[in-house]
Amino acid sequence: MPSVTATPMYNARALAGDGVELKRLFARWQRHGDRAAREALVRRFMPLARGLARRYGRSSEPFEDLLQVASLGLVKAVDRYDVGRGYSFSSYAVPTIVGEMRRYFRDSGWAVHVPRGAQERALKVRDAQERLTREQGSAPTVNQLAQRLELDIEEVVDALAALQAYEAFSLDARHSDGSEDLASYGESVGVDDERYELVELDVTLASVLSRLGSHERLMLRMRFVEDLTQTEIAKRMGISQMQVSRQLRRALARLRVLTRAPGQAG
Repeated sequence: MPSVTATPMYNARALAGDGVELKRLFARWQRHGDRAAREALVRRFMPLARGLARRYGRSSEPFEDLLQVASLGLVKAVDRYDVGRGYSFSSYAVPTIVGEMRRYFRDSGWAVHVPRGAQERALKVRDAQERLTREQGSAPTVNQLAQRLELDIEEVVDALAALQAYEAFSLDARHSDGSEDLASYGESVGVDDERYELVELDVTLASVLSRLGSHERLMLRMRFVEDLTQTEIAKRMGISQMQVSRQLRRALARLRVLTRAPGQAG
């Protein structure tokens, strides 16, 4: 999530041009409702709105959407500016545009719903994080952020966690870390392990095998765990291969009955 600072990247005098002409345009709009003068003011300061919108270029929001929000903030600034207060229009317009963009990101830019209070605190933490990084040349610690913002450490940690809810990525999106092994995020997500089903079967079998006789359990173990043939089992147990076959069928039939869900047809 991008942060916003009130340091505009523009030359205010170059944008404003002739101060007398600027005052004349405001007078025509505010006193006489001249919409042509209003449009002229908006056009004159559009580079300011565009410059502030461009500062969000690293965010996931399309630039055209950001420019529309910044333009709306500029129009509000033109409509609300009071020439009689004596301060320049640009010093009033910048925080007005920035405020409009903050509201946009707060209300519309989050991929996951986060309470408004948490959103605003997250914005403050992100702004402080970037300011401290510029000031000290390294990323600030949680303690430093808490001291700068006069917040509890838990509040800073919660705010940093909330920032993770700002953007969501499609599983089909390509990795941004340049990884060549995995083309998309979806390919980095694990798949179901087939052995999970075996674990469930093992638990079921352990329960029902305990209800068979020791002779039946031994015969099933030799056939399906040790993978002996019926002839090999017959030799080991001192019986005929026909007896082994008959006893295995009987043991398997009992297993099917014991593992069948109640009410399930045979």
